[in-house]
Amino acid sequence: MPTRATTGRAGTARARRRTIGQRAHFRARPRARCGTRAGKRGAGRRWVRGVTTVSTYPPRGIFNRDAATIARSLASRRVSPKGVGSGLRMLLFYINRGGRGLSAARRAELQKAKRLMQAMLARRKDHGAARAR
Repeated sequence: MPTRATTGRAGTARARRRTIGQRAHFRARPRARCGTRAGKRGAGRRWVRGVTTVSTYPPRGIFNRDAATIARSLASRRVSPKGVGSGLRMLLFYINRGGRGLSAARRAELQKAKRLMQAMLARRKDHGAARAR
């Protein structure tokens, strides 16, 4: 014998929601999950190219250069006026959003730039701690 919920009569969860006070035009839809076809509709587009911040942004094409140039540019006061940490966060954002769209060689170069920037940050922190003594 079919249950009341499967017959679609007034005793369904949808009707109960209306009586609880939710909007009458509410319609439950299944969500598209990350791995489904619906989620991969725009998979060909790489919106990582548009990494910017509100006031400052890295020069065009900087993430396609060598590691030393990337690190030096992102650590500059023009790109990250709040310091090296701000530039490092831009780089990490780019790497994380790149995902599988980044080639192995490009990812390796970006990781190398990340290590260079982390070393810069550590030097500045050590220098600041020594100055405070």
